[in-house]
Amino acid sequence: MNVLLRRLILLLLFQGAGQCLFAQVSLTVSVNDPANRPIPFASVEVRSFDDSALLIHSVADSAGIARVELPRSGAWQIRASSVNFIAAEKGYRISSGPARFALVLQPSGTLSTVVVTATRPIMRQEDDKTIVEPENLAAASTNAYELIEKTPGIFMDQDGNIYLNSTTPAAVYINGREQKMSTADIATMLKNLPPNSIARLEIMRTPSARYDASGSGGIVNVVLRKGVKPGLTGSVNAIASQGRYGTQSVGLSLNNNNGKTTTYLNVNLGKRDGFEELQSQRYFRTDSLLSQQSETRYPVNTAYVGYGIAFPAGRRWELSYDGRLNFTRSRNRSSNRSVIAGALTGATTGENEALVQNRADYWNINQGFSAKYKIDSAGSEWNSDLSYTLSPGLTKQQLSTQYFLPVAGASETSGTIDNRLQFFSAQSNLLRKLRHRLTLEGGLKATFVHFRNSTAYTRVSAFRYRENINAAYFQASKTLGKGIVVKAGTRMENTNMNGRQLQPRDTSFMLQRTDFFPYIYLSRDIMKIMGYQLRAYLVYRRTISRPAYEYLNPSPRVVDPYLYESGNPSLRPQFTRNYEANVSVDERPIIAVGLNETKDIFTQVVYQQASGSADSSRKVAYRTYDNMGTNRELYLRALGAIPGKKVFIVAGFQYNRNFYEGFYEGKPLSFRRGTWMIFTYQTYKVTPVTQLTVNGFWRMKGQAQFYELSSFGQLSMSVTQQLFKLKLAVTLTGNDLFYTNNYSFTLEQGSVRAGGMRESDTRRVVLNLRYQFGFHKKEDRELRLDGPSN
Repeated sequence: MNVLLRRLILLLLFQGAGQCLFAQVSLTVSVNDPANRPIPFASVEVRSFDDSALLIHSVADSAGIARVELPRSGAWQIRASSVNFIAAEKGYRISSGPARFALVLQPSGTLSTVVVTATRPIMRQEDDKTIVEPENLAAASTNAYELIEKTPGIFMDQDGNIYLNSTTPAAVYINGREQKMSTADIATMLKNLPPNSIARLEIMRTPSARYDASGSGGIVNVVLRKGVKPGLTGSVNAIASQGRYGTQSVGLSLNNNNGKTTTYLNVNLGKRDGFEELQSQRYFRTDSLLSQQSETRYPVNTAYVGYGIAFPAGRRWELSYDGRLNFTRSRNRSSNRSVIAGALTGATTGENEALVQNRADYWNINQGFSAKYKIDSAGSEWNSDLSYTLSPGLTKQQLSTQYFLPVAGASETSGTIDNRLQFFSAQSNLLRKLRHRLTLEGGLKATFVHFRNSTAYTRVSAFRYRENINAAYFQASKTLGKGIVVKAGTRMENTNMNGRQLQPRDTSFMLQRTDFFPYIYLSRDIMKIMGYQLRAYLVYRRTISRPAYEYLNPSPRVVDPYLYESGNPSLRPQFTRNYEANVSVDERPIIAVGLNETKDIFTQVVYQQASGSADSSRKVAYRTYDNMGTNRELYLRALGAIPGKKVFIVAGFQYNRNFYEGFYEGKPLSFRRGTWMIFTYQTYKVTPVTQLTVNGFWRMKGQAQFYELSSFGQLSMSVTQQLFKLKLAVTLTGNDLFYTNNYSFTLEQGSVRAGGMRESDTRRVVLNLRYQFGFHKKEDRELRLDGPSN
């Protein structure tokens, strides 16, 4: 009886498996233009009428053919879209057996590089990330740094930190890969990238468990452009920018796609120049005031080369390799005049002028390999990635000081700062899309950082730092009912940090810990207003911020005779709990409110030399990093858009309220600050080949660590004209037209009372010329489909 029962169950299983296997329907969709020519690489979407959440994406090949495996027969809606064509969609009832359909797309007559149409908004929401289409922004920018700076809703300070939701800077990824570099090095790399090398920006304000838990401030993923059009295509770019000093760059982009293998090459040479002026006053005693006025000039020569290849290896494997080479040569010079006077009498007791010269050569070399295995047509895949970065830099600094009071004299000192960073990353992620609208995802990752520093002034110091982070994650998402999506997961990260100062004395520190970071995400459709779908999102996550190697390096670096900066090897990681609720309309984010709760928060601080030190007068101050205590941050963000064929307007605001509690110089600290920022981005289509773009921001009661900033912002405007059958684009831009991107600051914490102002070469006129060319591959055959057939 038992044998008969087992055979019966086995027979039923085979019958059910056969029914599931044969229930799938093979669908072939051809996408053509009105002349019956195929449209290569068009996007195809197939959605079930019976289940609106069942959506299958595909991309046509070079012959305009897309092949999809449908899980069952029934009523389906097929939609196809492509650049320069109007999207088309049609409903079909598909029975069992192979089915073939043809869709014809009409030319849109719009511009592919500078016109934002309703079918391709500048910003759209996809799951838990915001996608930014950068074409218009690239035309008005000289490099990738400026492009990100002009993106609506993103704020960048003058040091290169990127802020999304909070006062914690966001992490920067390139092609989905983490960049283990300092803020200054990342800013330099972005300034070397030509603006037209960016395919899109992915803004993840609340990244899921798939991404590193160190992204407490969010993640900005810069996706570089690769060849997608058939044949050999490319562009030549020339940019000239003039403020007080001039900036120039030339670039070449080549892409080749033969239908299977894609190769690309980007080359850019640049010369930048600018300045920064800084005025400050600091009371180092109640009756003594140190006033300083400095001007720094930053001439820089840059070179960038990006290259890569991608090709299929069989029916399911896709392999790719890409590399980047950055070189920066900087020769900045600064003069700093310092005056010491009585706070009440104004009598001058000391005066000198310091001249600082920095000669720096910086390299950044990155090599990456990736492989993707397509498991099934539902979207299941296995991705693996290897990446190696080598970043050496050598800085030679010379400091000379001329003394006028109290006695005349002069002094000179020099030093070298030798840094060498190596970073290796390996990760593998598996995504399975199962029946009943269930998606499972998991992965492993390991990163290794080796940083070496030697600093030689009057005293020699040497610092070594090693970091290894091992991570694993698992998350699942499930679609419930109509339009309800639940995603939950957790990430485990094992942290191993080891730092050692070899000179002037042998000291070391070590940190080993394992932490878990849960993530919960819930979204659902709310209602429709005037045909637009409103969707709500709820997110909870836990993150960590580890101190970077430059925050830990105790080697001092001279800024001027009265200020130096160094790291703090005793810094502890900070942990943040983030809660956010947001709403989007038709895949466009419109409003969000959130709370960040951070403990052991570390930030940059300024201390004056203690009375018991060699400088008992407290004239010398130093910048470092320290754990301050806790912070509760409330933020509110709203964004609205007015789409149209001739006018497109985006405007919004963001409010951040911070409440710090802790200790500063051993004394209780209580600090509150609220900051407002408004921003806008607007395009006006004057003629079919002429477009006007306006963008700007205004930040009120700003904050940078514990510095309180005055209100500041900027307004920029550009005009783009297309010539020679849309092959040549000429853009004239005015950045910071009213020269308002400068601010005054105050710092009153502990024993430090300071204030001043800061401005730089932000008002500039930019001329951008871009010429596109192409030699398209002629198709070997022409496919003719008369209509649907089963």
